[in-house]
Amino acid sequence: MTRTLFGTDGVRGKANSYPMTADMALRIGAAAGRYFRNDGSNGHRVVIGKDTRLSGYMFENALTAGLTSTGMNVLLLGPVPTPAVGLLTTSMRADMGIMISASHNPHNDNGIKFFGPDGFKLSDAVEAEIETLVAAGVEPAQAGNIGRAKRIDDGRFRYAERLKATFPAGMRLDGLKVVIDCANGAAYRVAPEVLWELGATVIPVGVKPNGLNINDGCGSTNTALAAQTIRDTGADVGICLDGDADRVMILDETGAVADGDQIMALMAGRWADLGRLNQGTLVATVMSNLGLERYLQGRGLRLERTAVGDRYVVEAMRAHGWNLGGEQSGHIVMTDYATTGDGLLAGLQFLAAMIETGQAASALRRQFETVPQMLKNVRFAAGHDPLADTAVCKAIADAEAKLAGKGRLLIRKSGTEPLIRVMVECEDDALLSQIVNGIVAEVEAAV
Repeated sequence: MTRTLFGTDGVRGKANSYPMTADMALRIGAAAGRYFRNDGSNGHRVVIGKDTRLSGYMFENALTAGLTSTGMNVLLLGPVPTPAVGLLTTSMRADMGIMISASHNPHNDNGIKFFGPDGFKLSDAVEAEIETLVAAGVEPAQAGNIGRAKRIDDGRFRYAERLKATFPAGMRLDGLKVVIDCANGAAYRVAPEVLWELGATVIPVGVKPNGLNINDGCGSTNTALAAQTIRDTGADVGICLDGDADRVMILDETGAVADGDQIMALMAGRWADLGRLNQGTLVATVMSNLGLERYLQGRGLRLERTAVGDRYVVEAMRAHGWNLGGEQSGHIVMTDYATTGDGLLAGLQFLAAMIETGQAASALRRQFETVPQMLKNVRFAAGHDPLADTAVCKAIADAEAKLAGKGRLLIRKSGTEPLIRVMVECEDDALLSQIVNGIVAEVEAAV
């Protein structure tokens, strides 16, 4: 079965435009409800979380209507991080979890992410089955079997306690000054609370959501505000989350950034030293820097690459028993603690490394020398495939020949936006620019 509604991370698009309309959300909710309530009983439940987007109210209500129409009972968590939904799906014995968020995208976008009863994101096969139900339509429950919905007030606190329990026993953050940028998103309350309760002096930014300012000039995709705050306040470290807090960037005391690759390198090395890194393997996507792979090889460790998307990282981890993975973009997945990427959890692990080693953030944030990497995006119209263009195919083939033995080329369609992503790694800067700009020019001409 194929999927056209679902992308690499659920259903996503511009709010009030297909597929992110209230009507479609209702239909998706009904289809998911029918899929998981397959025995006709009324004991089934779903937890729903959301970030701070204005459109979240609309989709929360539409999904609730669709789910309850098929007999599912709905537990509404309100604004919580995506990893909290994964956690609470299992701890509250729900049949599934739903997160309403477009992650790092601007406020006018939104999305619907699904978790199964085990707290992990749904497989492609299950999403395809739900798509089939959306297309076919589902019979609603009998009037006496309609589901109920209620607000859950303690979801945030359950998640906070779980996070604190992952921090090394007896360790505190006393004396550490931490800037936490919550991107005006889902973690705007829980992240500063957790850090303060662990003893840190907390300097919060991006904690005044108004429905329209999520990821706007702040968060993991725009670290300038946090960097300036660090310099202005003399903070020791900064933690920058995205809108749903499943991604993180770490900033040192100068404001310099450690991306997901550097964070994973730090954690892989430390876990390997402690005998905690299962099978000596780190899982990352094809986007991770070649320097990370070389660093791991130098440590006698292995990098396993997957398709882009934290869901595919987790699927590989579960299939082989690996326990650490993530993406260059800041998804860090630690299956010893969580079922999906958790930005704040990764930030706490970095703070623990600072305390245990006695080193400043600047000494830890750069574990390896990156191979120069250039990424450019080209937007295209729906229904058009620029990668099928003859001139584009020739440009890609020529580029691969020039890079042979010198670097890496990756061309792919985004799974969440109508973009062609052109990424090249090469230690020859002139060749790097020549190849990227040449391919981009051909794609733009085809578009």
